[in-house]
Amino acid sequence: MRIPLPLFTSSDATPGGSGRARVTCQYKCGEACRHEPGNTSDNPYFRDVLRADVSRRAVLRSSAGAAVAIGATSLLAACGSDDPAALTSSSAAPTPPQGMDFTPVAANTEDALVIPEGYTQQVVIRWGDPVIPGAPEFDFDNQTPEAQAGQFGFNNDFAGLIPIEGVSNHYYMVVNQEYTSEAFMFTDYVEKQPTEQQALISKAAHGITVLEVTATPGSGELTAVVGPRNRRITADTPFRLTGPAAGSEYVRTTADPAGMTVAGTIANCSGGITPWGTMLSGEENFNGYFSNASAVTGTAAVEHLERYGFEDDGDYHQWGLYDPRFDLAKEPNEANRFGYVVEVDPHDPTSTPIKHSALGRLKHESATIHVVGSGPGAGTVVAYSGDDERFEYIYKFVSSRKMKTGVSATARAHNTGILDEGTLYVATFTGNDPDAIDGSGTLPPNGSFSGTGTWTPLLTVAADGNATSHVGGMSPAQVAVFTRTAADTAGATKMDRPEDIEANPRSGKVYCALTNNSKRGTDGKAAADEANPRNENTNGQIIEISDNHLGTDFTWDLLLVCGDPAEADTYYGGFDKTAVSAMSCPDNVAFDPHGNLWVSTDGNALDSNDGLFAVALDGANRGQTRQFLTVPRGAETCGPIIGTDRVIVCVQHPGEQDDHSAANPYSHWPDGGDAQPRPSVVAVWPEGGGPIGV
Repeated sequence: MRIPLPLFTSSDATPGGSGRARVTCQYKCGEACRHEPGNTSDNPYFRDVLRADVSRRAVLRSSAGAAVAIGATSLLAACGSDDPAALTSSSAAPTPPQGMDFTPVAANTEDALVIPEGYTQQVVIRWGDPVIPGAPEFDFDNQTPEAQAGQFGFNNDFAGLIPIEGVSNHYYMVVNQEYTSEAFMFTDYVEKQPTEQQALISKAAHGITVLEVTATPGSGELTAVVGPRNRRITADTPFRLTGPAAGSEYVRTTADPAGMTVAGTIANCSGGITPWGTMLSGEENFNGYFSNASAVTGTAAVEHLERYGFEDDGDYHQWGLYDPRFDLAKEPNEANRFGYVVEVDPHDPTSTPIKHSALGRLKHESATIHVVGSGPGAGTVVAYSGDDERFEYIYKFVSSRKMKTGVSATARAHNTGILDEGTLYVATFTGNDPDAIDGSGTLPPNGSFSGTGTWTPLLTVAADGNATSHVGGMSPAQVAVFTRTAADTAGATKMDRPEDIEANPRSGKVYCALTNNSKRGTDGKAAADEANPRNENTNGQIIEISDNHLGTDFTWDLLLVCGDPAEADTYYGGFDKTAVSAMSCPDNVAFDPHGNLWVSTDGNALDSNDGLFAVALDGANRGQTRQFLTVPRGAETCGPIIGTDRVIVCVQHPGEQDDHSAANPYSHWPDGGDAQPRPSVVAVWPEGGGPIGV
């Protein structure tokens, strides 16, 4: 198996400078950042890229004086000013675009959700609040698996609102429960030694929540309804597996010898809402739930586990102590049954959710839908997805089935097959000026990081279910189950942690958050390239893709190269860097009704709590960033929904800080006093009602 990096003490910072606590990495991703990346392929694209001769640090040292001279205002902002206006003070700055006209929130480390002046907030639902009729009120000291199965799960990530047909101001709020942090759930928890009761509660706290909410007219307020429309999907709920993986030898287990029905969904990160009224959710860090990887034998099986990051020391949940499904020594194929895009129909609480293997198996950050609006391809559905790990890839799936409009039962029945028919592609990025890239983050002479790209086909599935592999030596089932290996063979471009990716509903341009990659340009790893221009990248970037949605070609630009605006290696779309809110480690992306991009962050490396930012995309404001909120200390900003009259965020893992636990809380948000911190969904809107940012 892969050799881990040297051990660290509990107080060590996350390698590479991210602000994420080590304890979060333990429970969320099995400490992936402390192990060697799983992608050790030598893709042809990178064989021709020379290692940079000038290190990022050397360039920054040589330009430090100039950076301080031109960026003093933004440097102060990055360190946290008491004056919110200091973040964007510039007499020459153009008026913010519609939707971004609010007083930016300053960087801070408060144990609170900090929002702009003139706005108000409301906790819609918290971990443990009842969802299913009959579920009890939350009692931290007396949790049970049965209660948790009817209550709101832990560590909410993606959120979406879907109108309930025929009932005005009523919505399905669909929310992912990404992972559990057992040390913050139980005061008597012993690391990697859960009791059976604790393991069962943890499993029930995973998955997806479907919750009916009502909206108050003239306000952004939302009220949770405990009723028959609600549903809790957990790590034990049956799912139907579709596509080339279904029934294959790679997914058959003792409990499911046919390989067609999977129990549960785990590690659900970001997602998307389909035009036909269903929810898509990406299974991401699933490798961190399986024990005894070293017990698996056979060269091919071992290589596949290594490629997806399975390691004996990465399982902090230890469900395998009580459930043989999660012990690879007993069920080695169970690992191949996770890592898919899942689809849930909230309109029918009795429906069986689906795992779509035609979209490939990887650490899906999300899957978001773009529908071609005109021309011969009108109605064609394109799904975009990022594989969230260092040096992994960006994918798209182009369906061969046209969408039926509407959210009726007939339309949903037709459209839930859309993601089972079509072609899966992986992206290769080529820079316009590759010789100018030295890993320092210095802009090329043409003034932008930009280039062209190609989508390489991996797999095509026909309407009758017959599939064709486009990767030599791999069957369709192998491509669907071992997609990373197929993409390696195709020579895809290794990216800096591709996270959430979404097409702008106004322009059709596609935006992907690349969170960070501290291993970029280090010994034996891929060098910097124009799409990933910095060695030891701790702050991330956002790439803008102008895609031929139906074809295999695209052009691209880096919209943002994030970090302290005072540093020479940052770029904010060409906007005046003294007049931006400093952003670090972009994670989720969304769009407001005006077409502005909104970005949430995870692991802010600039000594501030994570936050939510609005970003202008066009004209003189292009690259302008304005921070709308910050989350409490120890928390991550997730799942933004940007509506006309409210903003919704998921506050994930508040109080998750090294050397703290449920026995020694670091946060008391949202309830205050001496209460335990509870992951929650929050709505924010202007006091007295009205539109956001206008």
